Amino acid sequence: MKRIVFIRGFVFTLLFSLVCLGANCAQLGWSNDLRSLFAGNKSVIYALNIRSFGAEDTNGDDIIEPLDGDKKGTFLNAIPRLKELTKLGINTVYLLPVTKTGKLKALGTAGSLYALDSFDRLSPLLDDKNNPMSVEQEAKMFVDEAHKLGLRVIVDIPSCGSYDMSLEQPDLFIKDKNGNTVVPADWTDVRLFKVYDENGKLNRALVENYQKMIKMLQDIGVDGIRADVAAIKPYEFWKEVIDYARMKDPQFLFIAEACPTWTNPAKQWGDYETVPRLLEAGFDGYYGDWANFSDFTKSKDVIKRIKSDLKISKEFNKQKSTMASFATHDQQSVIVRGGVPLWEMITWLNVTLPLNPYYLDGYVTGDSYIYRYENKKADRSSTDDDYYFVHRGKFDIFNFSRRPEGNYAELKEKFVKAMKFKYWAKSVLVDGKFVEFKTSNPSVFAYARKNGDDAVVVIGNLNKEHEVDANVYIRNLKDTSFISPVKMGEAPIVKRGKMSVSLKPYEVQVYMLNKVNF
Repeated sequence: MKRIVFIRGFVFTLLFSLVCLGANCAQLGWSNDLRSLFAGNKSVIYALNIRSFGAEDTNGDDIIEPLDGDKKGTFLNAIPRLKELTKLGINTVYLLPVTKTGKLKALGTAGSLYALDSFDRLSPLLDDKNNPMSVEQEAKMFVDEAHKLGLRVIVDIPSCGSYDMSLEQPDLFIKDKNGNTVVPADWTDVRLFKVYDENGKLNRALVENYQKMIKMLQDIGVDGIRADVAAIKPYEFWKEVIDYARMKDPQFLFIAEACPTWTNPAKQWGDYETVPRLLEAGFDGYYGDWANFSDFTKSKDVIKRIKSDLKISKEFNKQKSTMASFATHDQQSVIVRGGVPLWEMITWLNVTLPLNPYYLDGYVTGDSYIYRYENKKADRSSTDDDYYFVHRGKFDIFNFSRRPEGNYAELKEKFVKAMKFKYWAKSVLVDGKFVEFKTSNPSVFAYARKNGDDAVVVIGNLNKEHEVDANVYIRNLKDTSFISPVKMGEAPIVKRGKMSVSLKPYEVQVYMLNKVNF
């Protein structure tokens, strides 16, 4: 057995000659291409909350209070930060809900972003009061400036209405046997919409209100939407809404917050639509099954999910795809769950898997999303809740919180390296086929993305506590094969058909292989 000679520096010499990452150059006009981009796994999605993205916390207490000299996030003060996203390789900005939110039976001092209180009004909390423009005009300016930088924009639309709305428009909501509007699951600040009327027909008022919301978003130039808990509304509902949107913009993207393995959070009140049926209705994509990735312990857990998504994509002639869901606002921070090693693994999985990468604001610098004001009593509130309600370790969607930013500045450089590699190796990572490798250790996964003679090989250790050794079996691999490390700890030992690795807890290794046939 002999240790292979690695060609160090080859990949990154090429990488750092790149000047531009994901966003295109500024354009004189804008033509939406988001559906095509997403279907080809070419979207790189960055989720943010306008309420916090441009906020300024002057006294460092994590809460934004203008009376103390802080500045709330608005559409206008978010604009100067868009260039930061292009430098990270982002090409699609995903805004958490920007619609008006409810104030009654609220969670947090600003109210949950998902407590929809108006179908055709943006949140006045996002308005720059020192500017004479309306909040809708400011939102349009934000979208226009994003487009000039080559950034597409999608917006999250909530699945339920606020308690306030249920009082004002009761006919839109389901009622229980006592005549009360329904709280779905434990979402105490919202009420469940009534999809069907008393005759079993679609609730026309609800359909038309969703179409009204889509029109508002299209009028400000948005390129697509993400539908919150999409599966609690049926095929025929979404078919009408999607067809309505596509009449104006055939490239208008629809992503369903849905996954093949999820269960109905409101099962006693209605059916739960399947992912294939949502895709048939016109959705372009859904969530990959990665929400509980930090609980995975076996290689088969990883491979099973990849193959499931590839099977669905094949059934739809590769016109549908997935969005990564390793670290969304519904999950605890990656840093809280597994520290920097898990962060690095998830970063490289986002880069190398056949899906559309997704990153939450604050991820790049390892924000723990632990806030100083967590669940403390508030001096002031914009709702009827006088506590700073948050889920520990999760992105705050309930209060006027600080700008998301972690304490791991060194991660930003690692992130940019990974993203530059993604763009440099795009012919393999976008167009390449997925190849599974067998390993000698069940906690070690290994796969390749291969296009022609070139391949990117990824090897990872799911054991969060112990270093492990494993053999990765790669057909036709030779000890003279050309291998360039992209991310590597201890160098592996290569023998015909086998790569032997030692991996620390949550360690991931990435290699470029040339002239391979497996």
